[in-house]
Amino acid sequence: PPPPPPVAQCTPGPYIVFFEWDRSDVTPDAATILDNAVSAYANCGNAQVLLAGHADKSGTPKYNLGLSERRNTAVRGYLSSKGIPDGVISSEAFGESRPRVETADGVRELQNRRVEITYGPGSGQ
Repeated sequence: PPPPPPVAQCTPGPYIVFFEWDRSDVTPDAATILDNAVSAYANCGNAQVLLAGHADKSGTPKYNLGLSERRNTAVRGYLSSKGIPDGVISSEAFGESRPRVETADGVRELQNRRVEITYGPGSGQ
């Protein structure tokens, strides 16, 4: 007999989307990554979804924290519009406190302007 079909695996991420400087809108490139994250979520049951918003070090820490929150809101809206229940999504804004790439204060760095999406228990740790 043929082998059984492979069991779908939950791929918890992280799925990382990047943002233009001082922007929180989902770009076409980000939408492609988010669509992949939505497809992967289908294999994760009703897993918790954690959004971790970040900013680069241009701008004040307070402003960047708010910008991180707006980026999380944009990603949450996109994921919800694609069928992930809003009730399973939580988010945390880190502002400029957890850069992917270390830079001096005031430096614009694309890698630091991001939201990371992870699934399952312990996500985002």
